[in-house]
Order: sequence, then structure tokens, then C-alpha cells
Amino acid sequence: MGFWTQVGAIFWKDIVVELRTKERLSSMFFFALLVIVIFNFVFEPGSEAMREIAPGILWVTFTFAGLLGLTRSFTMERENGCLSGLLLCPADRGAIFIGKALGNAVFMVAVEAVALPFFAVFMNVAVLPSLGRLMVLMALGTVGFSAVGTLFAAMSANTKMREVMLPLLLFPILVPILLAAVKGTEAVLAGEGLGGVSGWIKIAVAFCVLFTAASIILFDYVVEE
Repeated sequence: MGFWTQVGAIFWKDIVVELRTKERLSSMFFFALLVIVIFNFVFEPGSEAMREIAPGILWVTFTFAGLLGLTRSFTMERENGCLSGLLLCPADRGAIFIGKALGNAVFMVAVEAVALPFFAVFMNVAVLPSLGRLMVLMALGTVGFSAVGTLFAAMSANTKMREVMLPLLLFPILVPILLAAVKGTEAVLAGEGLGGVSGWIKIAVAFCVLFTAASIILFDYVVEE
């Protein structure tokens, strides 16, 4: 079985399991909408304060909803002994990691696709004029988050306090990509073109490339522990 066939098998397995249970997506959707509704009551929609903090609210929503998905990603594997079976299969560890990371990215994209329209309506933020540029930043943020998050989800899955350990381990590493995503989103929503946020995009691209490569290399050692 070729490398990318293995990746596809792992990815499809995660998709099928989630479509049957819907545990991960339902909790992610609910949490994302809950965060948006809460901030809608805290700040007046359309106000100057809302326009200033809207990019931060958007990425807080995406990040914490994605964190719920990451927590479930390897917990289910550990509970059912599925990860041990995967590791015993003649499959490349890199293929397992990429398949899991792609699954996490797809679930996060699904949540983003639902949360973004609600964000635009509840926060009274004009998203459509800058949607294309915003999608570039969202794609980079999702790739970086999913790659690093998958590694640390595997690392924390064996700990007793995995729900606490995962954010403690993950968030310090995510600072560069979150900073680039928030600042880039702020500029894009203010009407800047991609040229105006090229510096933040370069930081996001560098983060995605470097940390995805590092995560693939380190994953083999993480799952052996």
C-alpha cells in the first residue's frame, strides 16, 4: 500500500467514524456558536470596540472549538485500542500523522464554515467584501493549528488530565500562527489587500512549513511513549 493510500485510509476512517457518532462536530459547532453569542451580549454589535476585537473573537472561536476536536481525536483511539492497532499495521507513521491531521483540519474547516456567517451576523461585521482574503488566512491558520495540534493531542492522550495538558502544551507553540492570523484578519477586515498583510502571511506560511515537518518527524517518537 502506497504512502498516500495509507494517508487516505486513515483520513477516511476518521471521517466515517465521525459521521456515525457526530460527537466531535456537534460539540465543536455548539461551542463555537456559544462563544459568538456570549461576545454578542458583552459588546455592542457594530460598535468601534467590536470592530477592534472582532478578529480576536473570531480566532478565539476557531481555536477553542478546534481544541475540543483535538481532544477527541486521540481519546477515542486510546479508549478503543485503535491506536495500538494502527501502530501494529505496516503503515508509515508519517502517513498516520498526516491522515489524522487532515481529518482534524477538515472538521475545523466545517466548523469555520458554519461559525463565520454567524459571526458576521451577530457581530455586525462585513465579511463578504474581504471573504477571499480572509479564506487565505483561515486556511493557513487551520493548517498550522491542525499540524501542531495533532502532535500534542497524541502526546497528551496518555495523561490523566489530558483536557488540561493539551492547551497548556499547545497554546505557547501556537502564538506565532495565532498572532499572524489575528493581525492579518484585522487588516483584511479593515480593507487591506493581501499585499498589505504579506508580512503576516509569510510568518504563517513559515510556521506551517516548519512545524508540519517537525511534527511529522516527532510523531514517531511521541506515539512510542
